Amino acid sequence: MHIVPSAWYQDPQIHSTPNDRPADRQCIDMSVVRPFILAVAVLMAIISEAASASALPRLPALGVWPLDGRPEVTRGFDPPVQRWNAGHRGVDLAARVGTLVRAAAGGTVRFAGTIAGRGVVVVDHGSVRSIYEPVLPAVDAAATVAAGQVIGRIGLGSHCSSSCLHWGLRRGEEYLNPLQLLDDHSGSVRLVGAAQRDVATAAAAARAAEIARFPTPATLPTSAGSAGNHGFVSPVPGAITSGFGMRFHPVLRTWKLHDGTDIGAACGTPIRAPYTGRVSSAYYNAGYGNRLMIDHGVVGGRRVITGLNHATRYVVGVGQPVSQGQVLGYVGSTGFSTGCHLHLMIWLDGVVVDPMTWL
Repeated sequence: MHIVPSAWYQDPQIHSTPNDRPADRQCIDMSVVRPFILAVAVLMAIISEAASASALPRLPALGVWPLDGRPEVTRGFDPPVQRWNAGHRGVDLAARVGTLVRAAAGGTVRFAGTIAGRGVVVVDHGSVRSIYEPVLPAVDAAATVAAGQVIGRIGLGSHCSSSCLHWGLRRGEEYLNPLQLLDDHSGSVRLVGAAQRDVATAAAAARAAEIARFPTPATLPTSAGSAGNHGFVSPVPGAITSGFGMRFHPVLRTWKLHDGTDIGAACGTPIRAPYTGRVSSAYYNAGYGNRLMIDHGVVGGRRVITGLNHATRYVVGVGQPVSQGQVLGYVGSTGFSTGCHLHLMIWLDGVVVDPMTWL
């Protein structure tokens, strides 16, 4: 069959060639063909969708804890609603400096070095990559590692109040919960049975009871000059925008610890020393932004350290003594921050506490 030139007929159409016998000429019944074409189209769509689904990246089949034993999760996965919002893009595992760190799954080391003064190791697992910090690398980039293989040791520079391992997991630009690596992810979907729902409900009730034991944070002085019981003053004037303690995330619908007190203040507002002391550290942290730690020594029988976070910049350096009320820097919105404010933290004898119990 072919298209017959219009010179042979008044209207071009699909027709037999002149050499065909008249008995072989047939008309195509589209009412019969259309259902067949539709069926083929639907089948191709199904095949295409299945192929696309099978091409989606998957997690490694089975992973292991990056620390020996069953480490304590001191802070869970709390991803931001928007990529640029504040959140916790991984999990923190309690660990002392020098603790061995292991690859959570097999893969290839893509980075082993230092970023912003902290040791970082990144392992590519094919569809996802895991991140470990602060870690002193014991492997080189491009090295192949197996699940459970030592990749380094916990180093200094942790963002935790005490040393810890920050363990992250990413698929492209998407942050994932690294604890997913500890389950079998062969690609199937698992439905939660009634018995499992009962266990989850009981666990939620236990968490709610635990949360109820936390005291409600006090109100922060709105003036930067009003001293508390221990002689400390607020570093900036302003109202509390988020207090210390367990809080229910309005979007993620989960409880988490807010490890300091947020004081709302315009960017550029001077940050003043809450008490005399010496600057013990100053550095940038992805979550806390520009940080400054002041060691106040022993006050009231307790070793006191204050932390100031998210500043635009600081005007004092490590080792420098400071006096109460001295300008240390200026309020900003660096790190995981949704607006200008100061995130104030206080450690007593190495344990982070509600700043309002000391101001």
